[in-house]
Amino acid sequence: MDRRELRSAYTIGSAAVIVGALALAAGCSGTGAPTTAERAKAAQTSLTITPSNGARQVRPGAGVAVAARGAHLRGVEVSTSGHPVAGQLADGGTTWHSSGTLAPSQTYTVVATAVGVGGKKVTATSSFRTLTPRKTFRATVLEADHQKYGVGMPIVLTFSRPITHRAAVERALSLTSSKSIMGAWYWDGNKTVAFRPRNYWSPGTHVSMTAALTGVEGAKGVYGTRDIHVAFSIGPSLIARVSTSTHYMRVYYKGRLYGRWPISTGAPGDDTANGHYLTIEKANPVLMSGPGYHDFPVPWSVRFTWSGNYIHDAYWSVGEQGVVNVSHGCVNVSPAHAERYYKLELPGDPVIVTGSPRPGTWDDGWTQWFLSWNQLLGGSALHAAVFAGPDGSSFVDASTVQAPPKAGTNGHALVS
Repeated sequence: MDRRELRSAYTIGSAAVIVGALALAAGCSGTGAPTTAERAKAAQTSLTITPSNGARQVRPGAGVAVAARGAHLRGVEVSTSGHPVAGQLADGGTTWHSSGTLAPSQTYTVVATAVGVGGKKVTATSSFRTLTPRKTFRATVLEADHQKYGVGMPIVLTFSRPITHRAAVERALSLTSSKSIMGAWYWDGNKTVAFRPRNYWSPGTHVSMTAALTGVEGAKGVYGTRDIHVAFSIGPSLIARVSTSTHYMRVYYKGRLYGRWPISTGAPGDDTANGHYLTIEKANPVLMSGPGYHDFPVPWSVRFTWSGNYIHDAYWSVGEQGVVNVSHGCVNVSPAHAERYYKLELPGDPVIVTGSPRPGTWDDGWTQWFLSWNQLLGGSALHAAVFAGPDGSSFVDASTVQAPPKAGTNGHALVS
């Protein structure tokens, strides 16, 4: 439709509403013909819907707006075969605007009603179609629905295309948490964003995340076509503190010291790197390969780095455990301790390695806890913290959020 056609459609629609208002005003007069003032007021009554009737190639981010003149809105209905459209009244009931984005490649019909002069109803309609994008993106989420995770678990979204409009995507992400929590979204490159709380999740928390990405422009001309929703829960707290220098690992379960176990970590040259890791996966056994061995079955193995570090049963090094480091980088523990830890572990349980001459490597595992609170905030496209509770989440000015406390002996708080 060209400019002339758009203007014509808008004019005809507006005129129909004004004429209807005049006829209604005349019909309700108790003394016969309406007064001059009543006629003037009725002539000013109108409803304007944007996008206008017949519009094509409407950008999904534009949304729907309705404005009433000389009347108050009583209802706005938006129908489509796509996802539902919600909105809010404003300006004393004289305007309405949709919330969120529209879906691409959809036809929308808007019916707005208002009450004008003499309590008479005024109605306007508009039908338009959103653009069909040439490029689209989708996202996947790390968590699986209805699973349990450890207290350190991040929520990680991975995108099918590079995201350059990061703030727009971040605004489309929301959380609910049965126990209130503060955190932030952190962009790791242009295809991954993760939510991490500033302190660990509380055990027993029920969490849900919604990515309302349909219609969001993630990069110039690249639009989301599907929303994502996931719900999961947080299991009991299990935190392992590995000291490569003392050759012991303290295990805290449900906030209390569960055990102080002798270990052997990486020998010089194969040092187990320092870092605030999370457990990723486990198997009994894992087939491991290294210098002098290939596909060797290792029982009760829990991975915490992509490069191949595990907490595992090392029945062959029990004599060295608690005394000297002899492994190729893994944390060797006795068969009994390995089995106990394995049976308690959930993905996202913290493993904190200290005392090593070697620093940890970013992205060698789920390393979101390598970040200080300020670094985490700095990775947000909105430079904002997120407060989440049972009723949803909101972005919070980061300058008003206090830094978290220092780590305690039970391992629950983190570095600031």
